[in-house]
Amino acid sequence: MKYLLMISIMIATLSAEAIKPNDQNSTDMIYVLPLKQYPKWLCEAVLENGKKVQFISVKSMMQVYRNQDYFIKNHFMDDKIAKIYVQDYLNGRRVDAKKAVYLFGSRTIGPHGDDLIPFESMDSAKLFMLKSGGTKILPFERLSKGLIRYLDM
Repeated sequence: MKYLLMISIMIATLSAEAIKPNDQNSTDMIYVLPLKQYPKWLCEAVLENGKKVQFISVKSMMQVYRNQDYFIKNHFMDDKIAKIYVQDYLNGRRVDAKKAVYLFGSRTIGPHGDDLIPFESMDSAKLFMLKSGGTKILPFERLSKGLIRYLDM
């Protein structure tokens, strides 16, 4: 059963539309980590002007999303965010971040420490939680500034 699950996840990953780094030298604007080294964690924001901005993880993206005025004022971005995307951690598919669910408290550590692990569905999150632990599965609306700050301590 375990091997069947692993094979189905691998097949889904190969056929999934994943987020790819814009270029091979891109770095995350918050943690200045190379995007290409952490493909499984990549997130993406599409600005109102159509430009794409990529992030190393959900934690990094949410810091910018929840503080857009600061990042625009300080010239890190030149427009507001129109859409945000994450990748399902199990199958690699690109998912609207506002429709995804996020696992908090897992033993799986992100590129910059504790992070939220995104999933396309509650079932995927529960399946992953059985193997790698976790304390809560949260909808997008519960990803507050306070939670993101806590993860960055």
